[in-house]
Amino acid sequence: MVNTAAETDIASQVKAVFLAAEDLKIAASILYQAYHDDPLFMDIFDANDDGYEQRLRSAIREELNAFWTAKQPMVGLFEEDRLLAVACLISPNSAFGPGRFWHWRLKMLLTAGFFGTRQMVEKEQRVRDHIPHENYHMLSFIGVHPDHQHRGLGHVLMGAIDSILLDEPTSEGVGVYVTLPKCLSFFNDGHYEHVEELGVAHITGQIMFRPRPE
Repeated sequence: MVNTAAETDIASQVKAVFLAAEDLKIAASILYQAYHDDPLFMDIFDANDDGYEQRLRSAIREELNAFWTAKQPMVGLFEEDRLLAVACLISPNSAFGPGRFWHWRLKMLLTAGFFGTRQMVEKEQRVRDHIPHENYHMLSFIGVHPDHQHRGLGHVLMGAIDSILLDEPTSEGVGVYVTLPKCLSFFNDGHYEHVEELGVAHITGQIMFRPRPE
């Protein structure tokens, strides 16, 4: 990935670090805003029914808590003490699979409902079944604070993801399931390759994969 002068400048202003427990609340807020209008989440958590916002917030909160408990990589971009962007990945060979663990399922059932929980599990499993690799990271969430978009932070976050891949010798790369059309160009610019189109629930998205950087 070739950085522009603007991206190089913003990269010098922010630092990429793994999230701490006290960062999870702000991270959940950033991701909630990033995924509020995502057609897949709108379908899974029924945006046409009352309580959509609460179900989505609860699901993202429980996901981040599960990531933290399982010690999965969650990286944030900070400008001084302000968290501006977040990416959450699942490591290769991790027991942190689509089923998660029993207390995650219980909390998700209580907050997001049976249908939403089942759809979340099925979505991740179906995407994994269609990625033609054995050992790889999965990019589950990525988001930039609305007040700090169009500053090149997304591309800086991509660089942080590459660093995580390089720190894991067994990882063949990183996969992602993209359901927002406006995000396709972002991942294309980041050298993510199109794998195939996949329908999940009532939504069609694109599976993309970025091979391990040389």
